[in-house]
Amino acid sequence: MLDVKVSQDVIYMHQNILSGLAFTVAKYSAAHPDTSDTDVLAALQALAETYKTLSSGIYYEKPPDALLPRELYAALAAFLNESKQQTAERPGSTPFASATPAKDAEVFALLVFLYRMGLLRTNGRPRARRYLEFLRGQFSDAPELKREESRIIVP
Repeated sequence: MLDVKVSQDVIYMHQNILSGLAFTVAKYSAAHPDTSDTDVLAALQALAETYKTLSSGIYYEKPPDALLPRELYAALAAFLNESKQQTAERPGSTPFASATPAKDAEVFALLVFLYRMGLLRTNGRPRARRYLEFLRGQFSDAPELKREESRIIVP
């Protein structure tokens, strides 16, 4: 996946899908505090491989074996399916949406982009959460990602 060329045009044309994928990851990690960067990278890699085979015309899906990456994989796949349905029903309904739904090869490129960004943002430790914190910081105004206030009373 590291040798794939990701076009800036694909990222620009489908920035709504890219931000939706990133928000899905951030929302999932907020709901599941045990999620780490390695879980996210495993889910993104598995989903990218699925879309790589889909772009060649073969349907082959191999979700990750571990529970958290598998659930995140399912959440991301559900988002992509919902995005395809909405774009097919109402093309151009969102300000950044293109007139046609994203092709499987374009979705593959977006997933590779997120995966590479995760590799750059994480420090490689097993329980690292630097990439997740970066994604949550991109959506700081979202109420779904707000942390619970501390219950410690400070005099």
